[in-house]
Amino acid sequence: MTWIRTIPMSEADETLRQAVDRQKALYPKEYGDPVQPDDAGGASIVGAHTLIPEALYHSFATFGALMSPQLPLSRRQHEMITTMVSVTNRCRY
Repeated sequence: MTWIRTIPMSEADETLRQAVDRQKALYPKEYGDPVQPDDAGGASIVGAHTLIPEALYHSFATFGALMSPQLPLSRRQHEMITTMVSVTNRCRY
């Protein structure tokens, strides 16, 4: 749960809905449904960005692009890198 005001998808305007849909489209299919969804319809970190839809899109679209299957790294290597970044930053992955 985030400690800042978030906008649940049930209250989202068209700009926020489009930002969420556009960034989700870049993610591998395995990321389609959040494991622990929040009221904003995503993981808490996505919900924390709902006040600024443009920032939400750019922040999470970057991750989507980095996870692209067209890159020379395997999915396993992507996951290892993501896990190590989370450990280094002392955040839960």
